[in-house]
Amino acid sequence: MGVYHAGSRALQDRLGVRERADHVGRSIGPDIKTVAAAFLELQPLLLIGAADPADGAVWASALTGPPGFVRATGPHRIAVAGGLHPADPLAPALATDGTPVGTIALDPRTRRRMRLNGRLHPTDRGFAVDAEQVFANCPKYIQRRESYTWVADRTPGPAVTGTELTPGQLASVAAADTFFLATVHGHGADVSHRGGNPGFVRAVSPRELTWPDYPGNAMFLTLGNLAADPRAGLLFPDWTTGTTLQLTGEARTAFDAGGERTVRFTVHRVIETPSALPLRWSAPEYSPANPEPPR
Repeated sequence: MGVYHAGSRALQDRLGVRERADHVGRSIGPDIKTVAAAFLELQPLLLIGAADPADGAVWASALTGPPGFVRATGPHRIAVAGGLHPADPLAPALATDGTPVGTIALDPRTRRRMRLNGRLHPTDRGFAVDAEQVFANCPKYIQRRESYTWVADRTPGPAVTGTELTPGQLASVAAADTFFLATVHGHGADVSHRGGNPGFVRAVSPRELTWPDYPGNAMFLTLGNLAADPRAGLLFPDWTTGTTLQLTGEARTAFDAGGERTVRFTVHRVIETPSALPLRWSAPEYSPANPEPPR
């Protein structure tokens, strides 16, 4: 399989960036280079996206552990110690051999990120992923957070579920400067980072969100996936309290006359888990690349 499928190619051609995408795409492959392996072993946080094997709903979730809980065990494989809470909607996917998954290791301290997509295999200690695509992204739109504290006595509270966002959840979305977006296609899965100044994600209603698609690397992996399959999962982490807001639904991209892109997400299910993550991060320094959100 090539780096790009028909959905990504259609967007690259529409926007006239195929040549640039081909240039960037040459850096994508299954190899976990030494510098990437060293980066992984420093991270206390790994984001993961996949489809539920039972109903096909796409979710994004987060795993945490002491640095070293994610590590490269070969030139094309990573191992992850531990797993998700049994109530997490992605827990069944992580227990299913061969599940296509997307992962992203993001370090707010250095504003670096690394994506690794492949096939998951459960292990005695957690799971492994055989890499099919490994690549780094530029630091655009990542908010810098200087440090984190491991809150050892923080434990997840009972999850709040629904089919639309509550007023409190809508306020959390409006205040968010970061979320993670899981998508799928016929051959795999992907999870990507989205960032901006608070207000860049807007609620049209309790069942619909919208955000601008800021200029990136011209690959259009995420939007290409959505063009082929609108299923999507969103994860909004609270960087202070550890609360997570997970949404699953469908997303579509709209283009205006000037070529600006807006993604509209329709909510199907909502899961809010208080104190889900044991990490408390310092206050953000917003990325200088962030545009001002629309008023």
